[in-house]
Amino acid sequence: MRIAVTGASGLIGSALVRSLGTDGHEVVRLVRREPAGPDEVRWDPARQFVDTKGLTGCDAVVHLAGAGVGDHRWTAAYKKEIHDSRVLGTTAIARAVASLDTPPEVLVCGTALGYYGDTGDRRTDEDGPAGEGFLAGVVQDWEAAAEPAAAAGIRTVFARTGLVVSRRGGAWGRLFPLFNAGLGGRLGDGRQYWSFISLHDEIAAFRHLIDTASLSGPVNLTAPEPLTNREVTAAMGRVMHRPTLATVPAFALRIALGEFSQDVLMSQRVVPRRLLDSGFSFAFPGIEDSIRAALGH
Repeated sequence: MRIAVTGASGLIGSALVRSLGTDGHEVVRLVRREPAGPDEVRWDPARQFVDTKGLTGCDAVVHLAGAGVGDHRWTAAYKKEIHDSRVLGTTAIARAVASLDTPPEVLVCGTALGYYGDTGDRRTDEDGPAGEGFLAGVVQDWEAAAEPAAAAGIRTVFARTGLVVSRRGGAWGRLFPLFNAGLGGRLGDGRQYWSFISLHDEIAAFRHLIDTASLSGPVNLTAPEPLTNREVTAAMGRVMHRPTLATVPAFALRIALGEFSQDVLMSQRVVPRRLLDSGFSFAFPGIEDSIRAALGH
């Protein structure tokens, strides 16, 4: 297959590109600079520009680009960047693929479990309602921006991803050094649910979404059983053989992170019903297996 990928240099994008290349697929990377070779295509989300010639012949497009949610303190300007990078980027990609004489069979947009907001102790799946708050609103606008592709008859899938267990980046990439130094501990009271997924299963799930013609709309990419932050903390300590006595009080998170602390302390008990119903099998369904996989064990 010929597959175009935005956000190919990120944690998920780079792993997906490696996986596709290993299996002999032709990967085209969308870049914001001048292309350095035939496997790169220029695009500029802010200007709503995509060099559609480079998308000719693509069987699938995977859209992963967007400003990192936890990369900076949430000022008004950075919240706008988080929102616009996703909505403008998705709009540009959706319009580009819809304009092709022979469009790709599928557009997979990587979105987020933030759609559901704070679910507390309540389990929810893809039929659950949209939540409240900044990130929930971002995801709703983000997914709505893909409408031109769906209207053109392109199978459009929203991969709502949980917390990816990896040492290479993302939120978990920041946890491993802390736990390794013996400074790991629960966040707040630790009762908030974390919906996690190993990086291996995340990439396998994206491949599954590309290949499974029956899937469209939202699909949760998270392990079958979410755990509380307290349970995750204990598992990290067991696997890494480190103490987990440290705690970060909620007020300290608010001081350090500002508004973003609300989302760090948010509880999301989200399950991957549609992924499981479609026949997907997890290689690392449990938290300890996911942590060991991230450590290379």
